[in-house]
Amino acid sequence: MRDPNEYPSGWDAHRVKEVLEHYENQSDDAAAEEDETAFITYDETVMVVPKELVPMVRAIISKP
Repeated sequence: MRDPNEYPSGWDAHRVKEVLEHYENQSDDAAAEEDETAFITYDETVMVVPKELVPMVRAIISKP
């Protein structure tokens, strides 16, 4: 089992604290704007797939 105090590569307690503070102190409007901006890309698409279909979609994507 992984040590719960172990951070991923490049992360430490200070970085985690900064990220938490950013999101905890963010206004609702700023959070909504950040969410919307994250989905504005021109080379990717985000779509909802029912959980039971995820394995089939992954299999199709992985085919050469």
